Amino acid sequence: MEPFVSTEQGQASSLLSIEAWRQQYPWLRAGFTTRLGGSSYPPYASLNGGLHVGDEADHVRSNRQFIASQAGFNFRDWTCGEQVHGAAVYIVQPEDKGRGRKERADAIADTDALVTTVPGVMLTSFYADCVPLYFVHPASRTVALAHAGWKGTVQKIAAETIRVMRDHCGCPPAELHAAIGPSIGGCCYEISSDVAEQLDATIGELFIPNDDDEQGKFVLQRKSQSADRYVADLKEINRQIMIKAGIQPTSIEISRYCTSCRTDLFFSHRKEQGRTGRMVSWIGLKEEVED
Repeated sequence: MEPFVSTEQGQASSLLSIEAWRQQYPWLRAGFTTRLGGSSYPPYASLNGGLHVGDEADHVRSNRQFIASQAGFNFRDWTCGEQVHGAAVYIVQPEDKGRGRKERADAIADTDALVTTVPGVMLTSFYADCVPLYFVHPASRTVALAHAGWKGTVQKIAAETIRVMRDHCGCPPAELHAAIGPSIGGCCYEISSDVAEQLDATIGELFIPNDDDEQGKFVLQRKSQSADRYVADLKEINRQIMIKAGIQPTSIEISRYCTSCRTDLFFSHRKEQGRTGRMVSWIGLKEEVED
């Protein structure tokens, strides 16, 4: 069953929520936007959340205000990092609330993962094929987001986020719950041999080598014998990184949506040749924490 579910019953929605978490954790808000229901014009039509793609800034701010309101936050709560396809993790404090909401220049610099325990902070990040990663530790009410493209996957940003939650927030990995959001699937993510080599090295650290075992090869395959091209399943690689870092497999939700296959619902940098908007992932604790 698809874990990311429309917030509007029976119809296409601007926002998707992580249904299992919505039911289990009434003090938590988490989800992902579609491309529907915003103010931006083509090629950013219409709910573009990215200030860095060439869209009119006023349209983006209007879209962000709408997303925050629909997600149950005030726009002043919107907090984001300056994504650089790295593996840096930043722990968001009360004084960081609102950074990056109106201008990219005041976003949290050089950061692709955010962690917080502060109620009312809306952690956000941006996507058009890359993999959104969500983390929650229910006992301590610690939450995190990480942005994993192929570079972040090679650098194991998921494992680094888990390490920071463990070392700095007291969250045992076995007690974490995680979700992997809509992103480009193994059906569509074609890569060159040099990228494949780097991903293959990461995959090699996740599986025990065995000459008689094909385990691990399903996440990275040569497209054809005649072409030096490969296809990779970044979602599954990140799931394996999470498991290796200590999260229980049964505690990981994974979306079946491929952003490249479903440009009716999502922006896709690959499918739309770079001229497109960005979806938004968000996670945060309600201001009034409910027991």
